[in-house]
Amino acid sequence: MRNRSTSDLLGTARSSLLAWGLPFGAMLLAISLLGAPKTVVWTLALAWMGSACLINARRCGRVHCRYTGPFLLAMILPVLGHGNGLVLLGENGWLWLGLVTGGGMAAIWWSSERLLGRYR
Repeated sequence: MRNRSTSDLLGTARSSLLAWGLPFGAMLLAISLLGAPKTVVWTLALAWMGSACLINARRCGRVHCRYTGPFLLAMILPVLGHGNGLVLLGENGWLWLGLVTGGGMAAIWWSSERLLGRYR
């Protein structure tokens, strides 16, 4: 049986940075942009991170990635809705989207790995 931690994308700083750090940084930098460019950056970043989670779940069985991947991909819908004016979240809509995304990821990571372990 292979060592799951060696195939975990979270196992090295470089792979973590490429899979999640850079898109997260792009989302932070895009905060100062206007609606359409911000929507594009956030959508691409969420798709990148969600896909990386799903790939990582398949590669090594990382438990939280099995759940954060679909969550991040699902967060694309409210981002697109708010960015296109279809979902009205008020002046702080982007802040709320960021808090739900970050808080949701943290809650999923903490609860899933506490309940089910790190790998499955």
